[in-house]
Amino acid sequence: MSSTDASRAARPGAGGASLAHVTMIAAAAAMGGFLFGYDSSVINGAVDAIQGRFDVGPGTLGFTVASALLGCVLGAALTGQLADRFGRLPVMRIAGALFILSAIGSALPFGIWDLTAWRIMGGVAIGLASVIAPTYIAEVSPAAYRGRLASLQQLAIVLGIAGSQLVNYAIAQLAGGSAANMLGPVQAWQWMLGIEVVPAALYIMLSFCIPESPRHLVRVGQADRARAVLTRIEGADAVEGRITEIRRALGSEVRPKLRDLAGRYGLLPIVWIGMGVSAFQQLVGINVIFYYSSSLWQSVGIDEESSLLLSLFTSVVNIIGTVIAILLVDRIGRKPLLLIGSAGMTLALATAALAFSNAVVQGEEVALPQVWGVVALIAASSFVLFFALSWGVVVWVLLGEMFPLRIRAAAMGVATATQWLANWAVTVSFPSLSDWNLSATYTVYAGFALLSLLFVWKFVAETKGKTLEEMQG
Repeated sequence: MSSTDASRAARPGAGGASLAHVTMIAAAAAMGGFLFGYDSSVINGAVDAIQGRFDVGPGTLGFTVASALLGCVLGAALTGQLADRFGRLPVMRIAGALFILSAIGSALPFGIWDLTAWRIMGGVAIGLASVIAPTYIAEVSPAAYRGRLASLQQLAIVLGIAGSQLVNYAIAQLAGGSAANMLGPVQAWQWMLGIEVVPAALYIMLSFCIPESPRHLVRVGQADRARAVLTRIEGADAVEGRITEIRRALGSEVRPKLRDLAGRYGLLPIVWIGMGVSAFQQLVGINVIFYYSSSLWQSVGIDEESSLLLSLFTSVVNIIGTVIAILLVDRIGRKPLLLIGSAGMTLALATAALAFSNAVVQGEEVALPQVWGVVALIAASSFVLFFALSWGVVVWVLLGEMFPLRIRAAAMGVATATQWLANWAVTVSFPSLSDWNLSATYTVYAGFALLSLLFVWKFVAETKGKTLEEMQG
């Protein structure tokens, strides 16, 4: 750590009561990440019941399930302009309101198509939350602790995923073991989707308990409010200098627009890099594990009960990896973690591809020999672990801090929209690809993991320990 970095870390706001204060602020903002994870995965427990209720084919059902991802793209693309025009906190409240409306509408649909519309609305809310939380947390965090605080977003996401699985299981048990059974006046799956109202309302309430981003306050000419926020976060020392840094970084731009991202190659190089890390986070196939893990294991001969247990085990591994990343991201840096993760994912995915290539057909059934089944489980779990301790956390940290301040919100929106598009492409293509050749599909994901290593090595710069105003590349 340089002497400048050390002095920043030593400021009163970087430790003690002020650190506890900013941690509480970041945790409140990360509630959007919990909703992100919860909303993304809660429908998994309701899929079969929805299909039975509305008597639709797998194509229509698949479109309904994946439709939220299209809403995510729209929400992510809009967040930058909304955040710079109205502020970070109002965007959180808009997202919370959309989560509530989506939960109620999804729980009480008239048919499959209005359920799809409510799913898209929920996706817009996810898109908003997925951008605004890391943006806000990066802007209120002292440089010395920003990585760990920004990591709360990913921790909240994985807790939201696990929370939705536990809620679905509990509701199904109350209804007699099936999401299609009645539980009071409606079916169990409707409770699964509707109960999201509770954390969404909490998210809105928490947004009234935290301060607006000091960088946004400076942007809109409210320097006195920004000064008060920075004093609480970083201590009274050098607050005026920080205000000056923010003003200098903002330059003459007041509300950056998408056209401000234009550069020599269509977009500024830093925007292309942000889009690249966002795309690679999804192209390695991580959401195949979370969206299709049960059907994946069943496709190679694992029984349904064991497949569900393996899916739950995967969530636990995901949480463990996320905690490891939180402990390491400010110690060894962003770039080293990404490189470690890419190398580990490449080996794990290649091993999984090898294991799946040994599946044998027995009549109409497909099965993995016991030894290769164990290899596949270890490889898949290792893949999730390496992803969680690196790309799962670090990408959100990087996106919140890598862009110059004058374009941060707009660039964050573009990069996150790219992530959702890549997520949608992988989610939609996996069923067809796996039917074609599961081993080859995992080989493709391994190839993307290797490319991600080369991309990070060549293009991604380390941001550990720098203030946001220093990152003007």
